[in-house]
Amino acid sequence: MKNHKMRNIFLWVLLGLVLLFSSLYLILNVEKLELSDAARENAAGDFVELSEGMVHYQLEGPADSPLVVLVHGFSVPAYIWDPTFSALEEAGHQVLRFDLYGRGYSDRPDVIYDVNLLSTQLEELLSKLEVDEPVHLVGLSMGGPVVTHYANENPERVRSVTLIAPEVVHVTWKDIFPMNLPGVGEYVMAVYMEPIYLPKWQGSDFSHPENFPDWEERYRVQFQYKGIGRALLSTIRNLVKLESEFAYQKLNESELPVLLIWGKEDQTISGENIQVLRGLLPDMQVQIIENAGHLGHYEFPEIVNPILLEFINSN
Repeated sequence: MKNHKMRNIFLWVLLGLVLLFSSLYLILNVEKLELSDAARENAAGDFVELSEGMVHYQLEGPADSPLVVLVHGFSVPAYIWDPTFSALEEAGHQVLRFDLYGRGYSDRPDVIYDVNLLSTQLEELLSKLEVDEPVHLVGLSMGGPVVTHYANENPERVRSVTLIAPEVVHVTWKDIFPMNLPGVGEYVMAVYMEPIYLPKWQGSDFSHPENFPDWEERYRVQFQYKGIGRALLSTIRNLVKLESEFAYQKLNESELPVLLIWGKEDQTISGENIQVLRGLLPDMQVQIIENAGHLGHYEFPEIVNPILLEFINSN
């Protein structure tokens, strides 16, 4: 009788936990809408169909000027390039920015989100836009390995590579635990990462987040469209396959001009990581931005834009 009673209590507790976790998922899951044509009407720029879906992009500037391609990082889409995009266009350059798959207003295909997918997206986009001349590549954070991978695969199509606070060192399974656990990662992404952690974490990319009070609200817009959590989770899980250090070694062998821009107060990419990168790319130009965080190009455009323009114009 006692064992039967204990078993009943256990079952009721288990049922309560299931109901609790299910309720949290329903309440906190922010992905409510389909990314439809109507939703995309809010986006500036244009759209093009590539092999894995629709891609949102903006292309401005004179067609006879060498193209500068801006590739964003892990989760903040193409608007992260606002001050850079404007400065390049005003300086007379042709400039392209776009949302990586799974972010912003680009489609969220149910595929493996790794560097090969994102580099191929870049390659297909340039082909679709009929870009024949070599381009200047600028990659931010995770966009650094993406542009490096593209440059290594297509060195004849690249004029220069600029790395802004790029990812450097290898990520391990331990680093992404428990997001690597089937089911657990999906649940954590839905009830914590998307609605709470990721939006709140964005402010740490600035040394003075109080200067960007609408940053979190702007970031949250993309999370209402279904599929972004799956895309970001797949990206996290595939970071363990990202051999960035090997890729930077190969980039060094290509002898392409490389510029590094890094904020001294960066809380995402450490100074130790930058020292590793300088060892892998000993000939690259290095610009350290004092008082800047992870997004120095956005926080201090008056400093970063002239550096970037001088490098591009000299190559």
